[in-house]
Amino acid sequence: QVQLVESGGGLVQAGGSLRLSCAASQRTVSNYDMGWFRQAPGQEREFVATINWSGGITYYTDSVKGRFTISRDKTKNTVYLQMNSLKPEDTAVYYCAARRVGSHSTLSFQYDYWGPGTQVTVSS
Repeated sequence: QVQLVESGGGLVQAGGSLRLSCAASQRTVSNYDMGWFRQAPGQEREFVATINWSGGITYYTDSVKGRFTISRDKTKNTVYLQMNSLKPEDTAVYYCAARRVGSHSTLSFQYDYWGPGTQVTVSS
């Protein structure tokens, strides 16, 4: 069973930066597409970014383009989300997810494994 654990969340002022990490328990995840999603209170979980198994293809939701960067270190079985120029509307619980089969996806139901999430709070 693959386990994912996020870290790096916290409280930051608007305009600040955070880097989230997602560590996987198994090396097989290095062959999976990975994604980051977020869920704000009272809202549905939404797609943030995805990276393919090789790290060569990335995709972002429009609201974070130019501010967030997804990357992966296959030697460490870890995926990162660098978040710059944070805004109060970025406040949410951020989840890491892994998809075993298929190309990159923005749909949460197509991901097979999920971490418990890490809270990101951006103050104005």
